[in-house]
Amino acid sequence: MKFLNELLSRPSIPAALLSSLLLLLSFPKFGNGLLAWIALVPFFYSLRGKTVAQGAKTGFSVGMIFYVGLIYWIAYVIVVYGNLPYFVGIALMLLLSAYLSLYFALFAAGVIYLKSRDIPLILSAPLLWVVLEFVKSNLLVGFPWENLGHSQYLHSRLIQIADLTGGYGISFLIVLINAIVYDLLTLRRERKKVLIEVGMGVVLMASVCLYGILRERQVHEAVTMSPATQVSLIQGNVDQSVKWSPLYQKETMEIYRALSLAAKNGSAPGMLVWPETAVPFYFQDVDDMHLRIVSLALQTGSWLLFGSPSYADGEAGPTFSNSAFLLSPEGETVARYDKVHLVPYGEYVPLRRFFPFIKKLTAGIGDFKSGEGFFPMEAGGRKIGVLICYEGILAEAGRAYKRQGAELLVNITNDAWFGKTSAPYQHLSMTVFRAVENRLFLARAANTGISAIIDPAGNILKQSGIFERTILQDEIKFAKIPTLYSRYGDLFVYICLFLLVSIYFISEKRRKKCSKVCQQT
Repeated sequence: MKFLNELLSRPSIPAALLSSLLLLLSFPKFGNGLLAWIALVPFFYSLRGKTVAQGAKTGFSVGMIFYVGLIYWIAYVIVVYGNLPYFVGIALMLLLSAYLSLYFALFAAGVIYLKSRDIPLILSAPLLWVVLEFVKSNLLVGFPWENLGHSQYLHSRLIQIADLTGGYGISFLIVLINAIVYDLLTLRRERKKVLIEVGMGVVLMASVCLYGILRERQVHEAVTMSPATQVSLIQGNVDQSVKWSPLYQKETMEIYRALSLAAKNGSAPGMLVWPETAVPFYFQDVDDMHLRIVSLALQTGSWLLFGSPSYADGEAGPTFSNSAFLLSPEGETVARYDKVHLVPYGEYVPLRRFFPFIKKLTAGIGDFKSGEGFFPMEAGGRKIGVLICYEGILAEAGRAYKRQGAELLVNITNDAWFGKTSAPYQHLSMTVFRAVENRLFLARAANTGISAIIDPAGNILKQSGIFERTILQDEIKFAKIPTLYSRYGDLFVYICLFLLVSIYFISEKRRKKCSKVCQQT
């Protein structure tokens, strides 16, 4: 009890908790991205006077509270659809949160260490954050879920720089402004230094906003000149608990058939898009269900893109894939894409020998094989990049399609797993950046929502509600707008790493020189 009282009496504890709360409230479903611009200020305050080890502990605590609030829905998925006990679902969610919190710990420890080497916060914090965020997003299977920059997905003028830097440039800017605000509040005796920092921040923000205004105008002008087609996103809202039941297959197909025919009524032929695994059987098997889908393409005279599991016979037995099929208006299967980036413990089971019980998580979906690469589909001479579920949050997937000439991105997903948690809203927020980074329209069809149509400037033109059966229709354009990011990728991150290392060695050289002069005098 005495230890607890001492802990709570420390002024850094409330500050750390406040940062966790502000960070959490920067993201959907309940948050507002504007809070991110001050969310780290209390965190920086909580690191005052701490050693590197103490800072790491504080950083881990901030990260842990934040991530538990952000990805709590993982426990829901594991318990409800994995049929595992509550304590297992909570334990696995906490384990992932603890891993992600290590990056907060490293950030805090790094900031304190670099400060001891006379490197100011406005230099160390944004550079270090970007490097660590990149590692988190790419190490092992990678987990770029709600990076800091994603919090700004509704602020279109701020996110236009993503076509230069990716989302990391926005994360850099947010951390930099937080550092400036912190210095403004704490370095009152160093007025000249603070004024320079504030001036620099104002100029940088003004430049980003100006770029956003001009670039958005250029993009809209280019889009106006681009060829168009009608896209209808079919949100079937099929209950996950019956989705894979053979008894419900005909009813599922009737839902999609009726909505597709309604979408065609009164509109020009274009493209119909159904969600991930909307077809809950093997479409590649030519049977009555297969022919019903083919006849629908013929009836509507439209291209039909949909998700379905698929299989291939191998020497060791059949292998399964999470696939997307494209049918022509003549009912021919012209393309198939197999999902490349599978979700561990959702679509395949790594380390199954060590954790055999967790194989239950793949019940109803199968243990899938990864596809061979991000290869665009071709529909009437137009190249389409298909992102299945989680792939919509992967910057490298969008870039791979853009480099191969894709003129449209289509994200098909089944977010029914998440229920009415924050996850579907978070999932949508990240896909916005694929449109901006590559300056392409993005059409997103989700089984239970949120379906959306996003323009190349990142504006959500239309979006559906969650858990509703609906059709989302709009005209999309096949844009061909080159971007620095789609061509060179995460060059900005490598520049940040180079600057961080360079500043460190310059600082060390100065320290040694100063130490030598002091010894001589």
